Amino acid sequence: MAEIEREAMEYDVVIVGAGPAGLSAAIRLKQLDADLNVVVLEKGSEVGAHILSGAVLDPAGLTRLMPDWKEKGAPVTVPVKEDNFYVLGEAGGIRLPNFIMPPLMNNHGNYIVSMGNVCRWMAEQAEALGVEIFPGMACSELVYGENGIVKGVVAGVFGLESDGTLGPNSEPGMVLHGKYVFLSEGVRGSLSKEVIEKYGLADECDVPKFGLGMKEIWEVDPAKHNEGEVTHTMGWPLGFKNSGGSFVYHLDNNQVYVGYIIDLNYKNPHLFPYMEFQRLKHHPKIAELLKGGKRVAYGARAVTKGGYQSIPQVAFPGGALLGCSAGLVNLPRIKGNHNAMHSGIDAAEAAYAAIKEGRSGDTLHDYGEALRKGPVGKDLKRVRNVAPLNGKLGPLGGLALGGFDMWFQSIFKFSLFGTVKHGKTDAASTEPASAHKPIDYPKPDGKLSFDRLTNVSFAMTNHEESQPCHLQLADPMVPITDNLPMYNEPAQRYCPAGVYEIVEKDGKPEFVVNFQNCVHCKTCDIKDPAQNINWVTPQGGDGPNYPNM
Repeated sequence: MAEIEREAMEYDVVIVGAGPAGLSAAIRLKQLDADLNVVVLEKGSEVGAHILSGAVLDPAGLTRLMPDWKEKGAPVTVPVKEDNFYVLGEAGGIRLPNFIMPPLMNNHGNYIVSMGNVCRWMAEQAEALGVEIFPGMACSELVYGENGIVKGVVAGVFGLESDGTLGPNSEPGMVLHGKYVFLSEGVRGSLSKEVIEKYGLADECDVPKFGLGMKEIWEVDPAKHNEGEVTHTMGWPLGFKNSGGSFVYHLDNNQVYVGYIIDLNYKNPHLFPYMEFQRLKHHPKIAELLKGGKRVAYGARAVTKGGYQSIPQVAFPGGALLGCSAGLVNLPRIKGNHNAMHSGIDAAEAAYAAIKEGRSGDTLHDYGEALRKGPVGKDLKRVRNVAPLNGKLGPLGGLALGGFDMWFQSIFKFSLFGTVKHGKTDAASTEPASAHKPIDYPKPDGKLSFDRLTNVSFAMTNHEESQPCHLQLADPMVPITDNLPMYNEPAQRYCPAGVYEIVEKDGKPEFVVNFQNCVHCKTCDIKDPAQNINWVTPQGGDGPNYPNM
């Protein structure tokens, strides 16, 4: 087949992904040298369309990037004024007093924000500095140069035929070359996966670990609204065999973020994460808040939780991994945006120094060192044992020992446990269905709880149906021949958007992939026990269109 001819553009730095990491890198590069040519490519229809985060923002990274962010009008205006943590039972709960929580868990000085809106504002700041930002431009391929270095990306491929070939109405896209390419795709990005495997970046670190975060925005009765209140819970409905927990954040305009993060290391393939989230809202404490209110948005996203020991090498020949592409979330704090911003700044400073010296396409070792020795490494190292302790001991044992470890490290600056290993991947943690009882979930009532497809409509997700399916099956038969008899095909349940179904056709089961529903959470790529599903980017602009997530 003849090689596709594409127009090429040259830049100093090409950045994939307009999240907090990518935008921080772009802004910092232009702060350092206004003459640098910097481009940011975003697969969402607009900046912020694919951003989903809790979010309580630690402003440390933003302050480092732009000390005058308040004066510049950043949408960071709701300070945390009340901080609660509950252990829930089915009918009630026990509040843990704040004084027993490690100091790093204190949310004083943090802000409840929409990270989508923060990123929209950051994009405006970047463009004012001369950064070129192209939304709706999915990066589908890496371009390699001599000696196997990353030289650029292919972006803007549209209108492919369903078999992946170019058709009469196809646009082949263009090549964007950079002296350095930054990958800030978020969790489990397709290009990031490729470079991690190609260069063996994860050969010396622990396995990556993940959770599935689901979130709704509610407008509630003003009499029940308490702007600035932050509440986290653990326990019911997941119980104490599976780790995870909820968050309820009161922002402004009588709106509340309600979310649930379920760790993907769960063993029981009958577990239905989305329905656990819907059950949660019927707990008396949360139901009372939401009654009479209105759900206005829904979304889902995988969350990195491997922490310090799971960070791969972040620099590779010609580029770097930023933010959640490197797995920089602080699990017990449920915060990663500040670390994403720090990583963007660190990568930008390393690339600027290299370009100033006339270098390009080499490995930015200074970035990796800055990340591990700077604010990100310090933030993650002291909480590194919380996730593996949760995984090994369950939520209660993990809470007790993890809390002790965080207190001990806060005082003595080292851990009695050393560095605890995670063990299995989340996919390998799944056990046969025969070893577990099916779970009977109550039917959604349409007031507090909703079926998946109704809720997915509130993510405003859309994919052009004639394009190739971006959820690639290595072997189309595995879901029926392996996963269905062994695990009751958990893709039917772990997907929070109802993408995967088992239907009967001619008296036989058939695996159906409704890729149009996909909200780009990447859970299937992570949790599939056969590791048979590969998530790749669809054409630009497709996917969810989150308003204020």
